[in-house]
Amino acid sequence: MNPSLHIGHSRIRKEGRAKVTGEAQYTDDVRMENLLYGVTVRSSVPRGILKGIEFGEGIPWDEFIIVTAKDVPGELNVALIERDQPFLALDRINHPEEPVVLLAHADRYLLEKARAAVRLDIEPLPPLFDLEESLACKEVVWGQDNLFKKILIEKGDVDSVWAGAAHIVEGEYKTGSQEQLYIEPNGAIAVADAEEGVTVWGSLQCPYYVHTALKALFNLPDDRIRVIQMETGGGFGGKEDYPSLIAGHAALLSLKAGGRPVKIVYDREEDMVATTKRHPSRTRIRSAFDAEGHLLALDIDFALDGGAYLTLSPVVLSRGAIHAGGPYRCPNTRIRARAAATNTPPHGAFRGFGAPQSLFAIERHMDVAAAQLGLDPVALRKKNLLRMGDATATGQIIKENIDLPALLDRALEKLDYSTKKENCKIHNAGSSPIKKGLGFATFMHGCGFTGSGESYLASIAGVEGRADGKIHVLAASTEMGQGANTILSQVVAEVLKVPLELVEVVRPDTALVPDSGPTVASRTTMVVGKLVQEAAIGLRQTLIQSGFLKAPYDGGGFSSAVKQYIAKNGHLKAYSQYNTPPQIVWDDQLYKGDAYTTFAWACYAAEVAVDTRTFEVQVVDFVAVQEVGRVLNPTLAEGQIEGGVAQGIGYGLSEQVVWDRGRMANGQMTNYIMATSMDIPRIRVYFEENPYPNGPGGAKGLGELPMDGPAPALLNAVQDALGTTAPREIPLTPERLMDLIEPANV
Repeated sequence: MNPSLHIGHSRIRKEGRAKVTGEAQYTDDVRMENLLYGVTVRSSVPRGILKGIEFGEGIPWDEFIIVTAKDVPGELNVALIERDQPFLALDRINHPEEPVVLLAHADRYLLEKARAAVRLDIEPLPPLFDLEESLACKEVVWGQDNLFKKILIEKGDVDSVWAGAAHIVEGEYKTGSQEQLYIEPNGAIAVADAEEGVTVWGSLQCPYYVHTALKALFNLPDDRIRVIQMETGGGFGGKEDYPSLIAGHAALLSLKAGGRPVKIVYDREEDMVATTKRHPSRTRIRSAFDAEGHLLALDIDFALDGGAYLTLSPVVLSRGAIHAGGPYRCPNTRIRARAAATNTPPHGAFRGFGAPQSLFAIERHMDVAAAQLGLDPVALRKKNLLRMGDATATGQIIKENIDLPALLDRALEKLDYSTKKENCKIHNAGSSPIKKGLGFATFMHGCGFTGSGESYLASIAGVEGRADGKIHVLAASTEMGQGANTILSQVVAEVLKVPLELVEVVRPDTALVPDSGPTVASRTTMVVGKLVQEAAIGLRQTLIQSGFLKAPYDGGGFSSAVKQYIAKNGHLKAYSQYNTPPQIVWDDQLYKGDAYTTFAWACYAAEVAVDTRTFEVQVVDFVAVQEVGRVLNPTLAEGQIEGGVAQGIGYGLSEQVVWDRGRMANGQMTNYIMATSMDIPRIRVYFEENPYPNGPGGAKGLGELPMDGPAPALLNAVQDALGTTAPREIPLTPERLMDLIEPANV
């Protein structure tokens, strides 16, 4: 077997130099002639009937471009899963940040003065802010029953188990909202013209989502809508569906302005309070064990607060429900999952996409169960972890030779678990107010879209030979800091056996690249990488079969062959379209079968110190061991894990969205407490390589996995430190920890 030229090697980021030198152009860097700036006037009322709009005195309104719902030329609602969210409210208000009026002007300062002068006459209606009240239909604020989606997963016969069980363990677990806090706020620039169509440049993850939404908004055909991704300063899911809204707003203003370009870039506070966040959740688990600690049954009730509109809640719920049983073998499982409406801004996609919520619950529950059964958490998990040939909750048979007990052992060994465990006992028996503990979580993450999503998308990607002898990758997959440009280039360069410098990724532009699907779901490397790998093989075969390329060759020889082929034939392109791997079967209605083509697996272990005077939790040590197929670029892979763990530490311990009648009350970086470098220990990252045959070079999905494990590992460590089973809600802020510790007199 020939050694890999690029796969498995760390390579410098393709776009790294442009970013560090300031050459890279972000949306707010773009300057255009006759540019107007746009702003959004939003409701401050959580729910009501819009009776009128008043434009206050002292503003030269005739100088302004003003757009309301009545100016929308096509479909008023955003085209996504369901068309329920209006670009602009027409007559109903459903959350405090609902956009109602758009304004544009060349003077940004006058624009802000005008925004403050717009008055919305809203007749209030009773709002709903509580998930349980929504599930109970205390007030109906969406559809007939407030439910965006409900799912039932059943395996075996749960009801027959309880009477004969040796142990029954019950628990309720809650997670809060989480703000993405990407570095660059949402922004878009649009030029819309009745004759030429609409072009949008923006900070976004999924160009074709925006393309679809704008087509409906303006009632235009495919070729008159063009969406171009600018350099994007982070997304995490926050720029998956939301950019359709801001792009539509900029384009509506531009259309009314006669085609003048309009730029809308949110400031930090508007971005935080108005855009989507992670869904809050509540999970109830009832579990049955035999006398030895083997799981007999899991009965799980999983619920998400979706906010005011459906957005992506159904698919977030799907992933959360499928992961709710964790990486455990259980013959009898019932998972009831619901996503319900409330009158807050819509919640949406965020790294992990529902799995961090349900995996937090099951991983905390396993430690709660271990305490109740009198077993060590390690021993309890080893009795129940999935092995090859076992079936998940949906009945998916694990066909890969994955050894989860060995993965757990390696994480504990790297943490020096046994030695530290004894040291913690000795330390905690003393009088120190600092209590020390160890915790871990075992988990998995489905790679790619859930169920038949990839088959439905039928994504296409390609490669193109250029007249200068270079190779361009053609895909709509976006670079937003995760390293997609570098990885896709490595995959193509590996196939073609050429230097990495010969391969470039074309900026995602719907006029130039095919729809390779959204940049979400840990699918870019595994799914799109496989497509460009196959396309590169096709391109190389074309050169060989046409006689322009003969082995052996070097980079110069390949480049020369490309130039000669194009000189004779005019163009050189190859495409590949997704095909579901054989023997993958999924039932969308019954939620049975292969929910994902594969899973990535992990065990994270943490050491914490809990100060019983200040109620602060310090993360002392953190070990992340994961199986991700094959690591294509070690530096980028480690960076993904480290970043995700840091985000997970914030999710578990400090990042609390404070809601005040449906509005985020702490929408600033000074009072929304995310983890900083001072809160993060050295994160020690280790990989197990088990090449996956349907991924490029053996790779699986990686990016979302590290979001799933930190929170339960940390709270399990806090339980270990305090000797109680109390903490069951995140973020575990000092205030919440004080409420737990003081009554228990720990």
